[in-house]
Amino acid sequence: MYTNATSSVLLTLETLGLPNRYIYPAFLFGTLTYLFVMFCNMLVLTTIACRANLHKPMFILLFNLPISDMLGATALFPQLVYSIVTQNRLISFPACVIQALLAHIYGGGNVLTLTAMAYDRYIAICCPLKYNVIMTPHTLVKIIVSIWSINISLIVVQLSLLARLKICRANVVDLYCNNPSIVKLTCDDTRVNNYYGLFTIFICQAGPLSVILYTYAQILRTCVMTNQPDARKKAIQTCGTHLVIYLVLEFSGFITLIGHRIKIVSPYIRRALGVTILVFPPILDPIIYGLKTKELKTGIKMFFKINVGS
Repeated sequence: MYTNATSSVLLTLETLGLPNRYIYPAFLFGTLTYLFVMFCNMLVLTTIACRANLHKPMFILLFNLPISDMLGATALFPQLVYSIVTQNRLISFPACVIQALLAHIYGGGNVLTLTAMAYDRYIAICCPLKYNVIMTPHTLVKIIVSIWSINISLIVVQLSLLARLKICRANVVDLYCNNPSIVKLTCDDTRVNNYYGLFTIFICQAGPLSVILYTYAQILRTCVMTNQPDARKKAIQTCGTHLVIYLVLEFSGFITLIGHRIKIVSPYIRRALGVTILVFPPILDPIIYGLKTKELKTGIKMFFKINVGS
């Protein structure tokens, strides 16, 4: 099969291998998980939007995380639960590209948002007297616009490079569509795609990682040197929450990306970790921030008290 990448060809996603007796339980579990993810992230979004005391730089930056998480969950779950109940793993090429677009925008959005939040915590903890001068509404707008413009432009260009390639295979090697698995469907020279892919990895991985390492090193130094135990405890709690979420995302993403380039990584491990990127952070982010961030936790309680209790 040789066809231009822009034509509407049918591709086959990697089989789920579910026995018949598990089809409907898996469908129910997947549907409920998706609804739970959307509910939790919408709850965080609504609470931040409705509570005036949460209109602070930290929470305004956090506001972008549930948006990104919902994109990631939507990239995976609707197509997954449909294919479970119908036992049909076919997907059109345009739908495959849209799924890859959502998945990559989610990944880049999460990493860049967490990096911006690390910078915010660095200014708040290491330069508290300059915080209100640096983290102005104008600065916040520039940071948020930069996050989404850099993220979306990188991914759109990356996927646009697929248009010049010809598809000669129909079996996607992953459980959902992503750029590396689509590139593997072609028989043309993909060096430009590979070089640009490495460039995007550098921008969305190496750059943010450098910022994270520097800011957390400075935060740790400040926490060790401070003579205020309450301030130290609050800083460590806030940054510890942030770091756990970042490490989960980075570990899964790194192994998945490397797995497409280094053959010694088991395809089963790559597929499993590839799915965890789209499942666990969207579930864990609102739960961890909702439980560990005192102001947000209080805001969620007040939101329920006002809107459910009344």
